[in-house]
Amino acid sequence: MAKEEKLKKVEELKKMIEEFPTIGIADLHKFPSKELQEIRKSIRNEGLIKVSKKSTLIFAIKQAEKEKIQDLEKIIPNQPAIIFMRENAFKSYLKLTSLKFETYAKEFDIAPNDIIVNAGPTNLLAGPVISELTKAGIPAGVEEGKIVVRKDVTVVKKGEKISKEVANALRKLDIKPIFISLNIICFYENGIIYTKDVLELVKIFPEKLALAHQQALNLSINICYPTKENIKFLLIKAFNNAKAIEKIGGVI
Repeated sequence: MAKEEKLKKVEELKKMIEEFPTIGIADLHKFPSKELQEIRKSIRNEGLIKVSKKSTLIFAIKQAEKEKIQDLEKIIPNQPAIIFMRENAFKSYLKLTSLKFETYAKEFDIAPNDIIVNAGPTNLLAGPVISELTKAGIPAGVEEGKIVVRKDVTVVKKGEKISKEVANALRKLDIKPIFISLNIICFYENGIIYTKDVLELVKIFPEKLALAHQQALNLSINICYPTKENIKFLLIKAFNNAKAIEKIGGVI
């Protein structure tokens, strides 16, 4: 990149960093360009994503006049993308990570779910590929010159590593069992950098909140502390206790 062109790029990024309230950094290592374009289309009304060289991005961040924005320099990956969003950091993270794409499995990938190959015909012509399927544990045969899968089979269970043989077989069968999403490193907003582990709370917090409510409700019922939320349960509990006492009294 020529010096003038680089300076122009730096100035462009600097202005956008100062304009947008929420700035994110993503790692594009091994992330497909086609899927990146799909993400750009999906967020065009809420923000945009720019791909930049690490050195250019660092220079732009150093030039930007925003509180503690320079701290992003420490966590920029070698193949960065910079995300400009109008929503807050947590909403932006939730939006971007919800955009998932199917892709082929590679050796050593971890199966997100049980990977099942269903019985039925394929588009594969009879030939050496039948032995590849067999090595992957897929019962295959030939009918009318094309390979068929004889019966449903689970080739990898959830949480297990995918072998090279299974990965190759699934690709031949055009099965895409892996889901990928943009690898977001952090978001910056109002002088604060939220790292991935903090941003992930936006996904689990609603579940934790519901669990906390249920546990608090159970505790209040067990200690017979009346509230608007538990009064009907306390009345039922009192009624059942009274019935139990009445039954014991009748026996005596």
